[in-house]
Amino acid sequence: MKDGVNGVALGVFIFFFLAVTVMGFLAARWRKAENEQSLDEWGLGGRSFGTWVTWFLLGGDLYTAYTFVAVPAAIYAAGAAGFFAVPYTILVYPLIFTFLPRLWSVSHRHGYVTTSDFVRGRFGSKGLSLAVAVTGILATMPYIALQLVGIQAVLDVMGVGGGENTNWFVKDLPLLIAFGVLAAYTYSSGLRAPALIAFVKDALIYIVIAVAIIYIPIKLGGFDDVFAKAGDAFAQVNPATGKPRGALVPAEAGQWTYATLALGSALALFMYPHSITATLSSRSREVIRRNTTILPLYSLMLGLLALLGFMAIAAGVKVTNGQLAIPQLFEDMFPDWFAGVAFAAIGIGALVPAAIMSIAAANLFTRNIYKDFIKPDATAAEETRVSKIVSLLVKVGALVFVLTMDKTVAINFQLLGGIWILQTFPALVGGLFTRWFHRWALLAGWAVGMVYGTVAAYGVASPTQKHFGGSAKEIPGIGEIGYIGLTAFVINVVVTVVLTFVLKALKAPEGLDETRPEDYTADAGDPGVQAELPSATAGAGH
Repeated sequence: MKDGVNGVALGVFIFFFLAVTVMGFLAARWRKAENEQSLDEWGLGGRSFGTWVTWFLLGGDLYTAYTFVAVPAAIYAAGAAGFFAVPYTILVYPLIFTFLPRLWSVSHRHGYVTTSDFVRGRFGSKGLSLAVAVTGILATMPYIALQLVGIQAVLDVMGVGGGENTNWFVKDLPLLIAFGVLAAYTYSSGLRAPALIAFVKDALIYIVIAVAIIYIPIKLGGFDDVFAKAGDAFAQVNPATGKPRGALVPAEAGQWTYATLALGSALALFMYPHSITATLSSRSREVIRRNTTILPLYSLMLGLLALLGFMAIAAGVKVTNGQLAIPQLFEDMFPDWFAGVAFAAIGIGALVPAAIMSIAAANLFTRNIYKDFIKPDATAAEETRVSKIVSLLVKVGALVFVLTMDKTVAINFQLLGGIWILQTFPALVGGLFTRWFHRWALLAGWAVGMVYGTVAAYGVASPTQKHFGGSAKEIPGIGEIGYIGLTAFVINVVVTVVLTFVLKALKAPEGLDETRPEDYTADAGDPGVQAELPSATAGAGH
């Protein structure tokens, strides 16, 4: 690690940061609407984004700074097991092709802004809607905090903020400035800000990865040498476990874990509120369908990105915190000016998803807690004002979380967030295809899945942690080690199905379904869609 501040890299980083800051504030004038005081405008960009804007927005939303740092860091630490992120992002797109267009159509027809809006409308249950909303907020908060971890990793490697003995305010000032700017332009421009900035963020990431995948192996003697050195490093015994550090190919014993983690993560990805917020901002169901076919380009990028973990080992990068491995690789291997470009890609890669996540969490609170339970007669302008304030509070909460707690706490909560958010799948995706499930059964299944997942994750130990030491545990009845979230999901579905039979036999009240079959295939230009939208939006909280 170089001593002191890397002035050239910092200068390039600041240039790009200032450029996206200006773009963030100018975004308020981009596609400006006559009435800006509505969640459709502030929180969903007027539901007006076309194929390419949606592609960049979803890419900026899903492939975050933490992805950029953590995926290769996992491979740097343990080898091929870290590649699970690649198959799961391949699996997810055929999956969402089946249900996201249906969600877009029914949401457009009824003016739904969040997944909880749909769940309440479909099952006539504010309790189930509240459960989905609270789960979404809880799962999103640590996700925002981990974007800050990505920015901190870059600032640490650039030497910004001083050493461990530096006054806390001086040390964290760069991070405070970055999030202050983020909060300001998100408040001002809403979803339009990250949508515009996503163009810069994704372009930078594609450039950096294209250069890294060619330039770094050349400097290290080619991919043969990279893999040979990585293989030798993984063969060394870890004194803490008494086992090899990792492997270039997953061991047979880890294959169930690898497969269930990939499948569970694929099922969970588009349950996150920020994924749905970016989806509902598009202007037609065809935009969604087209995006499911071109988003896999990001999975190709992710596969190349993952190889950087092997390159960090071959380059002899030594860090105590694995999250610093890739920023340190960039500083060691690239000229200072291009290291600055790479650091800017990671930094901006944190700002885009953090903005979308805070907006998504704010929309959930406003629509499904504030309007449903606190002020049912809130106007569109009041909803927007509350959502803006909550988006600020969410970001402040994430900032405090990172500055006052150990990083492992944020990672533990992110681990739990993935387990939790998967428990909303039966209500959301199941509800898009059938009304057969009983609302009380769905709520009971969600509760059982949440409790089992949390307790199981708490009981997992690692060499460094007594609790929350991983996301895999023995699957009951099978005996193999698998992803806790997927096991909890299966238990959730079993409870939901069994209780639905019981409740239907008891003729328990099922709640009112305000949707119709044709709502799930409606497009923006279909007769009745535009006509119904204003009135549906006005009454969506009742």
